[in-house]
Amino acid sequence: MRLDVPQRRVAGAASPRYAASPASPAERPVHLTYCTNIHPGDGWATVAANIRRYAPALKAQLSPAEPFGLGLRLSARDARELLHDRALDDFRDWLDAEGLYVALINGFPYGPFHGTPVKADVYAPDWRDEARVIYTLDLIRILRRLLPPGLDGGISTAPLTYKPWMQQAGSSAWPVMTRNVARVAAALVEARGSGAMIHLDIEPEPDCLLETSGETIDFFEQWLLPVGGETLRQEQGLTLDEAQGALLDHVRVCFDCCHFAVEYEDSAAALDRFHNAGIAIGRVQLSSALDVPLPASADGRSLIAGRLRPFADATYLHQVIARRAGALHHFSDLDVALDTAAAADDQWRIHFHVPLFASDYEGLGSTQNYVRQIIAAAVADPFTTHLEIETYTWDVLPGALKLDLGESIRREYEWVLGAVREARSSPAARG
Repeated sequence: MRLDVPQRRVAGAASPRYAASPASPAERPVHLTYCTNIHPGDGWATVAANIRRYAPALKAQLSPAEPFGLGLRLSARDARELLHDRALDDFRDWLDAEGLYVALINGFPYGPFHGTPVKADVYAPDWRDEARVIYTLDLIRILRRLLPPGLDGGISTAPLTYKPWMQQAGSSAWPVMTRNVARVAAALVEARGSGAMIHLDIEPEPDCLLETSGETIDFFEQWLLPVGGETLRQEQGLTLDEAQGALLDHVRVCFDCCHFAVEYEDSAAALDRFHNAGIAIGRVQLSSALDVPLPASADGRSLIAGRLRPFADATYLHQVIARRAGALHHFSDLDVALDTAAAADDQWRIHFHVPLFASDYEGLGSTQNYVRQIIAAAVADPFTTHLEIETYTWDVLPGALKLDLGESIRREYEWVLGAVREARSSPAARG
């Protein structure tokens, strides 16, 4: 659904040192969607059934008179099945008939994402693997067919690999991953020639090879632009400046609010760093993390630990970053943190996508205000075309927090729309 916000900054405008062209003209509105990774399902038939069950009802409640967007989550299996026979054309016809559209695809998890332990396997196959390239190229084929005219689209993807895996892979993995990303960028350049402006949105995440704004910018400047630029130059017959500009148009950042909040990155500073480096934000994922100040007393800490235990599920990784005497300390998962925490830790931020519409979870806090800051920034000076609600953990929330799924999604939208209205009425948004 389109949001009425003032348009001043040209989203995607790059640093003058690279010959990138603005990919998202300022007159385009900001679009709000939700990611269908909320719905459990394996195989296109199940994915389609979930969309048919929930999307028309949500549109009727939230956007009865205007088109309603979906962020489509597809595994490699889902994508292959959707590309079989007339499945993709039939889906596009159904979307059109229902007043729905798809401009975003979640191409991060390659395999099943619900109902089975995922943990670090969510990053596999990583960008060293040809299977990741083939999967992403399939998603490009799908989005070229689904993307509405005049709207840029994005495919989110893993932040190259999981950091512990790089200890075995070594530095030789960097050029392999970079060239694979550049190969995908070449397909996006070709898609643009036929009128589909699609970008690959790399999603930094705690404990991954790219987890902070600094690491992501370093990848662009040290690897993607010089090494990937040369690969794209050769494949497309471009000058190096043209190739680097095309990379900045077609390789962007998926700014997941939960992930950057867990890293304790100041929201405005992170956005400014990307903008100053000429790196565009392809989408913002509106997601909230657990934020837990730790009391000094042993009894108080024990009480907090007891409240956190139900969040340590067996399905997803829930990385924890602790503040300890002003420094940050990483735990690979919540159960590890609970078993090995130091008494000096005074705050934990936990990678668990808790619902946006609440700021307190049985005495545990959240980074809801971080999301509010990002929404305010997008309203005051738009830096992306796409805001995407991405709370996928409904089936692993502790029992008291589980609500009807359709009702929960509606409440997520209502909270976001309320934050948009609040930001729109602020002096900064009014200029």
